[in-house]
Amino acid sequence: MEFLLDPNLWIAFAMLTALEIVLGIDNIIFISILVGRLPPEQRERARRLGLGFAMVTRVLLLLSLSWVMGLTSDLFNVFGQGISGRDIVLLLGGLFLLYKASHEIFVEVEARDERNPDESATPSEAARKGMFWGVIGQIAVIDIVFSLDSVITAVGMVDQIGVMIAAVMAAVGVMLVAAKSIGDFVDSHPSVKVLALAFLVMVGMALTAEAFDMHVPKGYIYASMAFSLAVEALNIRSRKKRLAAAAH
Repeated sequence: MEFLLDPNLWIAFAMLTALEIVLGIDNIIFISILVGRLPPEQRERARRLGLGFAMVTRVLLLLSLSWVMGLTSDLFNVFGQGISGRDIVLLLGGLFLLYKASHEIFVEVEARDERNPDESATPSEAARKGMFWGVIGQIAVIDIVFSLDSVITAVGMVDQIGVMIAAVMAAVGVMLVAAKSIGDFVDSHPSVKVLALAFLVMVGMALTAEAFDMHVPKGYIYASMAFSLAVEALNIRSRKKRLAAAAH
């Protein structure tokens, strides 16, 4: 138990946990938007299952580090560009994210009837179950992509597998607490939802570029998104003040 008194271990744990939380922001946004398509009584369960799957995926990948690191070896070449297993996963995940985010933007902006169907047409129990597991399946697909990138980043920061697993579990715990409030906020503000979807488009483009060894620092993406959200927060506050003034 003496290793628990090592300050370097706790510093590494704190840094990796913070990094996992930051890297999990896009995961939370993706889950929140997909869960928002479900009936209210199914959302919390789907949210927990999605984040639980993210934690299990990360832990399993950490327990098979030799296989994960083997994914970085080139499998074949295309026009002189080496393609590894990691590149294939990132490419497929990036393309999926681009398609899904673009489709959700279209539904949000142009096809509001598809997003808000006639309430009199209540879906059957089988349809509700199909929609629920369809959402969970989509979350699972993108969890694998985000987890792979997260684990490879973690390996570069910390040597102890126990510290990595503990940091992942702590980060998912924080995300479980924050996910509902983030999801409710995004769902109740359509303009913020479109911004979040645009953020996912940027992440999808970054993943696709990463597959071809064109590294786009996520800090740039997060900084631009934070700036956009800050501007939108001012717009929301301004709208509330105008409504309050009109009510008086």
